[in-house]
Amino acid sequence: MNVESKISEIKSRPNLEFGNIFNRSIELFKKVWVQGFITLILSFLVILPFYIILYIPMIAVGITDPYAMEHNELPPMVAVAMGILAPIVLIGACTFSLAINAAFLRICKQKDYEEGGVDDYFYFFREGRIGKVFILSLYLLGIAILGMLACGVGLFYVIVPLSLLPAFLAFSNDLSAMEMVKASFVLGNKNWLIIFLLILVSGIVAEVGILLCCVGIFFTAMFSKVPTYFMYKDGVGFNELI
Repeated sequence: MNVESKISEIKSRPNLEFGNIFNRSIELFKKVWVQGFITLILSFLVILPFYIILYIPMIAVGITDPYAMEHNELPPMVAVAMGILAPIVLIGACTFSLAINAAFLRICKQKDYEEGGVDDYFYFFREGRIGKVFILSLYLLGIAILGMLACGVGLFYVIVPLSLLPAFLAFSNDLSAMEMVKASFVLGNKNWLIIFLLILVSGIVAEVGILLCCVGIFFTAMFSKVPTYFMYKDGVGFNELI
């Protein structure tokens, strides 16, 4: 299915319903909370090395010259090195996070349709798929930066279509990265308020785990991702092979 057909399908479908998606998200999360916990841990383990890389210049200076930061100020060379590494770390972390979140949504579909097969958390790391994820993450970061430059108001607007990108990555492999962005904006613009409310409310519900001695947050945090699956299912549909 090309992007024009995808957009036509999005426009022809009924608007998303908050209550319907939220209730189904709760029921589905009961089936995928373990997978959500594993996804969260994997995300942390995969992204952690990027942040370690960011602090390598500081660690190196601390080892070679223990007194270099005694005035609580970064030496100029360390600041420059960290400034150069920061965009690389940000892009890398965004790419890997996007890939793992998309894989989690694929698992959500498997559980929703009671399909067989293993839980493949690294689906997008194989067979050359990570290249498309990398390009999509560049678009995501670029749009987010443009949104922030618009006095923050733009970011408030683009957060809705950007939140849909993991779903289009998971279920629309036939589209290019740019076409995924275009389709996500069509779906986001059509249902902006409903999607924003779902993001807001599901995010709040996902924080409930913090009441369980803070540890519970690790088991409830991924609930915030589940509504995105139903946004795609209801707003786009699964007409294509994935």
